Amino acid sequence: MTGISARTFLIAAALGGLTSSAFAQAAAPTPWELNSGTGYAYGKDGKTVAYKLGTNNAGTLLKGAKKVPKGTLFFVGENGQLYMRTGPYLEDDGKFKFGAN
Repeated sequence: MTGISARTFLIAAALGGLTSSAFAQAAAPTPWELNSGTGYAYGKDGKTVAYKLGTNNAGTLLKGAKKVPKGTLFFVGENGQLYMRTGPYLEDDGKFKFGAN
């Protein structure tokens, strides 16, 4: 009887360890991976979409485009609106200034 109980306990402990490490890994967001043959849009409906770009109309696409300054932060507000901030968003030690406390 104690052999079965100890075995059950070990299996439960192993499963608990696996699920807790999976939750810890899933918590960290991954950065965007932007590719040079793809256009990314924030549509009028508030959805994000990716488009494969062609080369025959690249000049027209670039005509009205502006470069995004380095150090720009993009975020979605509580209202679902996409925002950008070019001011400082990192502390002196490199930590995110507006992160969780």
